[in-house]
Amino acid sequence: MFHKLFNPSSIAVIGASRDEKKIGNVVLKNLKAMGYGGKIFPINPKEDEILGFKVYRSILDIDNNVDIAVITLSSSQSIPAVKECVKKEVPFVIVIAGGFSETGEEGKRLENELLESIKNSNTRIIGPNTVGIYIPRANVSTALTLPERTSLPGDGHIGFISQSGALGLLTMDMISEYGLGVSGFINIGNRIDMSEIELIDYFMKDDKTRSIALYLETFKEGRKFYETVKEISRKKPIILLKGGRTDAGARAASLHTGAIASNDSIVEGMAKQAGIVRAYTELELFDYAKVLAYQKPLKGDRIAIVTTAGGVGVVTSDYITSQVNGVGLKLARLKDETKMNIKKNIVPFGSAENPVDLTADGSTDQYDTVLGLLNKDENVDGIIVYALYQTAKIDIDLIDVLEKYMKEKPMVAGIMGSKIGKKMLIEAEKRKIPAYPDIERTVKAMHALYIRGKYIGD
Repeated sequence: MFHKLFNPSSIAVIGASRDEKKIGNVVLKNLKAMGYGGKIFPINPKEDEILGFKVYRSILDIDNNVDIAVITLSSSQSIPAVKECVKKEVPFVIVIAGGFSETGEEGKRLENELLESIKNSNTRIIGPNTVGIYIPRANVSTALTLPERTSLPGDGHIGFISQSGALGLLTMDMISEYGLGVSGFINIGNRIDMSEIELIDYFMKDDKTRSIALYLETFKEGRKFYETVKEISRKKPIILLKGGRTDAGARAASLHTGAIASNDSIVEGMAKQAGIVRAYTELELFDYAKVLAYQKPLKGDRIAIVTTAGGVGVVTSDYITSQVNGVGLKLARLKDETKMNIKKNIVPFGSAENPVDLTADGSTDQYDTVLGLLNKDENVDGIIVYALYQTAKIDIDLIDVLEKYMKEKPMVAGIMGSKIGKKMLIEAEKRKIPAYPDIERTVKAMHALYIRGKYIGD
């Protein structure tokens, strides 16, 4: 059903413009900058050529089929443009303009008229009030941000559905710094037609997608949403950042997308019953999506820590075990045999207790040995390992050691530091090792694996 949306062979930009400050120019520029390989058809009755592309007066003048039409006109002008797309039998229409239900009664009337224009047709609307889509596998971006000012992630394993376009683009700009990728981004905006439910179902069936990240301010059909995600979350993890969970946030959501936000206690109950992992910031949304895409669920709550920095181990222990300012898991009680074998392989002033402290004298080989021993210990359910590259006996090969143990017990890595740390975080991402630049994010990622494991069971 959505093949042409995620793999379009042709895209029309209705309202294409020479003016670099207009959306019709930015969208066209983004498609060109992405290196989109399909056919691009700018539509503007007053121009003959824009950015090197031949311009058409109407979408009806194009001889080829059009898979996606991006409408960059005002709200009132978008309605006749959609009607022409229906005549052209365009399967997917992206309506960029705001000025619909989020603005009041007149906007709602225009929105109803927009929806009426596709009635009894095979044309689907994304939006309105949307930035559209970003599909890296197809080199497609309809983003409203200038390509020279924004970085977008490469092809990856996280399907991203967002009710907010700006939050979606800003978040993707942020995560691209470390090389994290997405399998697709769809901004549903006011969501008058295409909904999150259909897209969740698509990403569930998509082999490239390993986890699904959602930013929603409301649910279009609450009961159907619950039934859908309850079934799908057993097959693929779903992470939800719910906007409008407070009274102030709910008021802001109504102004943003015209949505009436749901009671947060109901959302919380639904999430637990449906196996959804909740995030409370855009950073958590992708931290959890990443770890759930790359790592198996945690089947118990006993965590072992390995570090070369004692203080890092102490703070991690606090964060793991605290119910107030932490995640409420447990430190694993290592078997005597495990501790004895660890002692044999680390310096005398190191610690074989949990957290295991190799000290600044720790080496890559010691990491390898200790991780091997912890993976054999029946008292350990998951491992947090801090790969701290700043000391003399740690070499670049430590990343190979982490990769070696990725398929054993659930493991999350902390790689801290601004110089070599960032370099190795990027390398970890290339190898699909879930790694994070600070203690809190590392521990919370492990907790996401615990929530997932608790839901799906054995």
